[in-house]
Amino acid sequence: MSHTPPAVPDFTRWPSFPFEGDFRVKQLDEPVAVEPPRKGEGSGECHSCNAPDDAYIWVSERWRVRAMDRPTGLPMVLILESRSHLDLGDLPNLLAAELGVMTVRLERAVRSLDGVARVHVNRWGDGAEHLHLWFLARPYGRLQLRGTFLSLWDDILPAIPESQWRENLAMVAAWLAEFGGRPLAEPPRIQWQAPSNLTQQAASGREAALAAERSSVTPAAPSAVPASDAPDGPVAAETTKGAAAAEAAAAAEAKTAEVPAQPLRPAPERQSSGDPATRAY
Repeated sequence: MSHTPPAVPDFTRWPSFPFEGDFRVKQLDEPVAVEPPRKGEGSGECHSCNAPDDAYIWVSERWRVRAMDRPTGLPMVLILESRSHLDLGDLPNLLAAELGVMTVRLERAVRSLDGVARVHVNRWGDGAEHLHLWFLARPYGRLQLRGTFLSLWDDILPAIPESQWRENLAMVAAWLAEFGGRPLAEPPRIQWQAPSNLTQQAASGREAALAAERSSVTPAAPSAVPASDAPDGPVAAETTKGAAAAEAAAAAEAKTAEVPAQPLRPAPERQSSGDPATRAY
C-alpha cells in the first residue's frame, strides 16, 4: 500500500526560512510507550547543578545567567537558570514571580546592546529538566532573521568577533548587577605600554644627541709649541679670541646637558559612567 508523502509546509517559502531547494517531509515515527529521561531527571546527574559560579556571567542567590563557550552568529545568546533544581511547573510562587521580573530585566539588558533590534525568549525543556530559558538577540536591520528560525540562523551566520562578544557579556552582567547579584564577566583587556617607557626612550635619545653635538664642537687640545715660535700681533689676538669662543660654547652646552629631561605626562583617562542605565542606547 503506497503512502502519499505529506506536502511541504508553507513556511519553507517564507523569507525567514534559512534554506532553499527541494524538500520533502520525513515520515513521522510511531509514538514510544515510555519517554526517555531528560538530563538531570530522576537519579541522573544535573550539569547545571554541578556547574560552579565561575561558569556564569552573573549570579545571585536564586538565579544564574550563562553564555555559550564561544561567540556565535548572533550578537548575544544567553540562558537564564534557576539555582534550585526545578522545572517550570515546579516553581513556588516566589520563584515564579521572580522569573517574570528576571525575564524582563534580562531582555532589557540584551536589548540595550548596540546593534540589537529584538530579543527572542524561548523555553523548550525537552533536553534537560533543570529550568532554563534562552535569550537570543536578533541583529538590527536583519529582517530575514525575524521569526521562529532565529535559533537556526545562529548556527549559520559567521561568528562575531570575540572582543565584541566579551564586551557584550560584560555589559549585560553590569546591567544585571545594578539590581543585585554579582557580575562575573569582564571586558577584554587593552594591551598598552606605560608612559614611563616612552619617557625613558625620549631621555636616552636626547642624551645621545647632546653627546654627539658636544663631540663635534669641542676644540682640539693645543699642541706643544715653544714660546719663541708662538705667533704674536694680530694673528695671536685672533687665535686667542677663537679659543675663548670655543670654550664659551662648550660651557653653554655642558650647562644645557645638566638640565634634567622633563617626563612625558600620560593623557587623562576618559571618564565614563559605570551605570548601564545612564548610557544612551
